[in-house]
Amino acid sequence: MPRPGTRWFPREAWTVDLGVALLVQAAVTMPFVVPRSDSLPAATWAAYGLTTLTVLPLVSRRRAPATVLIAVLAAGALYRFALDGPGQPLPYTGLVAFYTVAELSPPRRRLAIAALVLAAVFPSVAVNTGEARELLFSLFVFAAAYAFGRFTHTRKAYIRAMEDRARQMEVTHAIEAEQAAARERARIAREMHDILSHAVSLMIVQAEAGPVAVRTAPARAEAAFDAISETGRDAMVQLRRMLGVLREDAAGSEASPRAPQPALTELPDLLDRVRAGGLDVTHTVTGHPAPLPADTEATVYRIVQEALTNVVRHARASRVGVELCHVPDGLTVTVTDDGRGPGTTTGLGLVGIRERAAAHGGTAVCGAGPDGVGFQVLVELPLVTSPTEVGR
Repeated sequence: MPRPGTRWFPREAWTVDLGVALLVQAAVTMPFVVPRSDSLPAATWAAYGLTTLTVLPLVSRRRAPATVLIAVLAAGALYRFALDGPGQPLPYTGLVAFYTVAELSPPRRRLAIAALVLAAVFPSVAVNTGEARELLFSLFVFAAAYAFGRFTHTRKAYIRAMEDRARQMEVTHAIEAEQAAARERARIAREMHDILSHAVSLMIVQAEAGPVAVRTAPARAEAAFDAISETGRDAMVQLRRMLGVLREDAAGSEASPRAPQPALTELPDLLDRVRAGGLDVTHTVTGHPAPLPADTEATVYRIVQEALTNVVRHARASRVGVELCHVPDGLTVTVTDDGRGPGTTTGLGLVGIRERAAAHGGTAVCGAGPDGVGFQVLVELPLVTSPTEVGR
């Protein structure tokens, strides 16, 4: 609903106002066309024309409600005192104009107009019949018009508030959906990086060592080629799992696997593949191992995988130790090598390790190893039973 005082209204508003004016015109015309007693005032064309003039301002009732009401009351007074034609059973034009004032006018103006109408009722009744019944009826119908106007204003304000809330919720949902998509893309990117980076790094190391081993140690060369093929097959299996989760199920086909994440039981196989590349890998488990959530196991596996990938690609190390320390309230993962130390590892690997740790409410510290030798990745993960507990 446009506010009063504005210069433009939707076409629908003009149509409604015109329809209301025509309806009121039909109502005020009835006393002029129905048979009348000779004792009543004559129904002349002049009286009918003035009656029509009281209706015409209703077309602009939304533009200037107070002005329209004053014009209607003034025209009604002129009709009563100048022509005294057929009366009306109800002051239709005044009621519609007063309803519009109650709906659209600001509080101070609305209350001033209401006081003016209330003051005008008493002399109007006194001039007409002077009966208490007419006074009470007039007060009642104008009070009802005011009440309906306020009710309409409140209802439309409530509808606008609900529409605004719905639009805000749509925007909020769109933002949340975009954020969820961004988080999912980041997660998929980490998974793809871990799988491909680890597999390709091991395959490169084995491939580089293969030609030398062919001439000097055929058995070792054969083991290197076996390690390359095994690493490639494992990478393909993990990629198929991930793509199976991303791919929508085709109609009538079997459901895609929904558990692509690795578990700690697969960690020895990961270490064996790294050992096959010539790196001395030790694996130590301390404390009292307790069952871990599946997502925590997958995170530990990926952290170890990425740390070993960095060792193979950058550290030029001969030994690396992987230690899992179980404590009552968490798990500590330590990967330490004897390579070149800090400053040799770049890229997204360490960022991914920190992100994975943070996603479980943990921390990751990467830097020089013990006594400043080599490089160490230290990750501490709290034990939580659900993602909602992270960050509490």
